Amino acid sequence: MDETEFAAGQQLVSARVARIGKSAIHEMTRLAGMIEDVAFLSWAKPTSDTPEHIREAAVAAIRDGRVGGYSPTGGLPALREAIAEKLARDNGINATPEEIIVTVGAIEGLAAAIMAAVDPGDEVLLPSPTYSTHIRQVIMASAKPVLVPTLEERGFALDLDRMREAITPRTKAILYCSPSNPSGTVFGEETLRQVAAIAREHNLVVITDEAYEYFVYDDHRHFSIASLPEMRRHAISCFTFTKTYAMTGWRIGYLHADADWIPQITKAHIPFAICAPTVSQYAALAALRGPQDCVADFQAHYRKARDRMCARLDRLPDDFGYQRPGGSYLMFPRILASGGEDSIAFCKRLLREAKVSATPGIAFGPTGESHLRLSFCVPLETIDLAFDRLEAYLGRA
Repeated sequence: MDETEFAAGQQLVSARVARIGKSAIHEMTRLAGMIEDVAFLSWAKPTSDTPEHIREAAVAAIRDGRVGGYSPTGGLPALREAIAEKLARDNGINATPEEIIVTVGAIEGLAAAIMAAVDPGDEVLLPSPTYSTHIRQVIMASAKPVLVPTLEERGFALDLDRMREAITPRTKAILYCSPSNPSGTVFGEETLRQVAAIAREHNLVVITDEAYEYFVYDDHRHFSIASLPEMRRHAISCFTFTKTYAMTGWRIGYLHADADWIPQITKAHIPFAICAPTVSQYAALAALRGPQDCVADFQAHYRKARDRMCARLDRLPDDFGYQRPGGSYLMFPRILASGGEDSIAFCKRLLREAKVSATPGIAFGPTGESHLRLSFCVPLETIDLAFDRLEAYLGRA
């Protein structure tokens, strides 16, 4: 009996959970684990280890007996102070420690923010393609995700006209990720100022996922919408250490919102997590207070990896079309030679017959179909191995 049959037959599972499909990202990871020697490009997880000074700070906290209990619900005071300094320096957000909640990765912060901002039946606008977990979080809040297609021919830019047209009396929020997962698009300041104007005109809250804020390339610049003074009460901004410092397994992030929002978001944060892991908070404090050359090193590697992946895709013009990502460590090529298969079947065939793992584009919304997501947070050798196999498999070698 599969999950859908169980939910329908037993009538034990909630309708909102039952209608959520299996995660394509995690399913491809599971399938890849069943095959030896896979060139793995399907998960946005850095292959770099957490920098040593961060690991050593966690070890010291353990040895000193500082991690056995809960932290304050909002996070360690010293960590929130360091985050406030970072937000002012790097994001242009004037924040106080009391306006910050340390969360279990950006994911838990986003979930708490959505629960605090929307009611059952409310609508949340998301650009499409968008991160699959964002869609699921809206559904889990018993709200309706409204997927607004982006302009693929313009690098998956926001379509502001369609965003305005999508607003109804039930619209409550706009949720986006920039740099984008899965496309790598960086939504620029001019565009986000227009999003801010839309939000204020219709009294909406903008919830942001800024996980890839430091990984932008060429002439692109990351812009935080919460840096606009007029968005003070209209923005909830979520960040993470997991991408910036290669700390995915530490599960540590944070959100910022106006002081009036914090007690309401905390009401959701407590039943979700009580507090973020204390040991991870000490590691995060060391990340902020310690040397930052590791971030620059990661950014330089990802830029090289992006360029390598683009160069390899250029050798397959009959098979894939792509938009050059301006940020993140992800890209979203269009499949030109699928043989009529959907993206799930195509990716399963690549895995099974070419030993290359990619994520089906349908995981990121309806407009993601006929695409696949490729991650370049891997060694250059992995990219070359994957594309050597693709070229041979597609008869282009």
